[in-house]
Amino acid sequence: MTEQTFQYKNYVHQDWVDYNGHMNDAAYAKVFSLAVDAFIDAIGLDADARNEKHYTIFTLETHLCYLQEAHQDEALYVTVQLLDIDAKRLHVIFTMQNDNDDVIATSEQMLMGMDTNEGKPAPFPTTVASIIEEMWTKHKQLEAPKQAGRTIGIKRKN
Repeated sequence: MTEQTFQYKNYVHQDWVDYNGHMNDAAYAKVFSLAVDAFIDAIGLDADARNEKHYTIFTLETHLCYLQEAHQDEALYVTVQLLDIDAKRLHVIFTMQNDNDDVIATSEQMLMGMDTNEGKPAPFPTTVASIIEEMWTKHKQLEAPKQAGRTIGIKRKN
């Protein structure tokens, strides 16, 4: 596993299990959404900072890859890797693992910083930008997971 500076922990709740006996696809999205919220807090934009700075982060796009089933009460750990950054956007991939370090799912996302007073994209506040830059210094040297940059399509035999 690569060096990570963020980890979100949860578990498979009973109401997340579907008729197939494992975590429902919507629950994977929920866990990743909760991980995004925790990540936003971790980079300096907790509720107080969002109110004080009139700034938040929106999710613009998401691509989930379901790689392994997760079952009731199974522990879930989500880490993040920055794939690219600019003044107001983060291209990230979240990786969900279990206690055995099996990769259960990934969620590649484009996140956008937003000025909540103006209701439009804006550069990250200075304190947040410095945390992001510090993470980026570590992450830009990492190899991207194979799920990053994938497209959906049916491969046809010629």
